[in-house]
Amino acid sequence: MSAPQLAFFRRRLQADEQALLSAVKATAGHLQESETSSDWNDRASAEEEHTLELRVRDRERKLLQKIREALRRIDEGNYGWCEETGEPIGIPRLLARPTAALCLEAQERREQAKRRFG
Repeated sequence: MSAPQLAFFRRRLQADEQALLSAVKATAGHLQESETSSDWNDRASAEEEHTLELRVRDRERKLLQKIREALRRIDEGNYGWCEETGEPIGIPRLLARPTAALCLEAQERREQAKRRFG
């Protein structure tokens, strides 16, 4: 992968990282601002919203970890190469999923094995 391509993916991953960090701060502020209602229905609705927000933030935390791993791979010179096969991942796949660490074939094999063995 060329230096301009690596720079493009670095900028994209860093922008994604900053967006996620901003979302985390917004959620933390929102969760602290919430007030407890005396109405049971309102309280249940608020708790459900909080649960959903926390679930989304957990998924974003995992994505943030993958972004940081991808940035580390760029720094180490391994970005764009499949961790399992050593083959190139391919620009189209990286454009669709910049955090990809496996080529499409390796990812499909992993998903099939996961479905088979739970």
